[in-house]
Amino acid sequence: MTDWSRLHHAYGTAEDIPGLLDRAGSDPQDSSWDGLWSRLWHQGAVYSASYAALPALTGMARRWAPQDRQAPLLLAGCILASTDRASAGGDPRVTYASEVAELARLTEEALRHPGLAGNSADYVYLLSALLGFEGIGVWSEELDGLNDEEYEVPCPACGAENFIVIGEHGFFSTVDSMYMDSDAGRRVPLQPRSPSSLGGWA
Repeated sequence: MTDWSRLHHAYGTAEDIPGLLDRAGSDPQDSSWDGLWSRLWHQGAVYSASYAALPALTGMARRWAPQDRQAPLLLAGCILASTDRASAGGDPRVTYASEVAELARLTEEALRHPGLAGNSADYVYLLSALLGFEGIGVWSEELDGLNDEEYEVPCPACGAENFIVIGEHGFFSTVDSMYMDSDAGRRVPLQPRSPSSLGGWA
């Protein structure tokens, strides 16, 4: 039995977490999810209560149909992907190994569900969660740039901010932040590269 009074979240002791989990567990759209996100994954930071909530989030995802389980999967994925763990305790992948494995399986199942077809944003969010469960470094936190249709990347040579645009405005790189205007500055088309020639995030 978890003693939530000994755990902490972003705003203090975690005694309110069981009530929020109970209410959230009854409905994927319940407003309690906002409270859970702000307490357990506050601006990317996680806490001792964040990891303690993983079994409950896993249980919700297990009970709900694939098309309804995004709320617990996404929160759990963000918790596990966080690198801001100042007061979160030990390695959650050891302590909660069985939950992490089940969360990954449930996410893969949700990604294959026909109801996700045509919803690229939800697909990207679920894929980010899966990367978090699998411990795939930076992409578990940065993949959602695909939904924003751009990445801001500093030039390694001069430090200028580049916008890597992927979406309705085209597929190119530019230093013009107003690239969506028709008379925007120079655009450099994106070109495929061999993965073996890439560094950094690759």
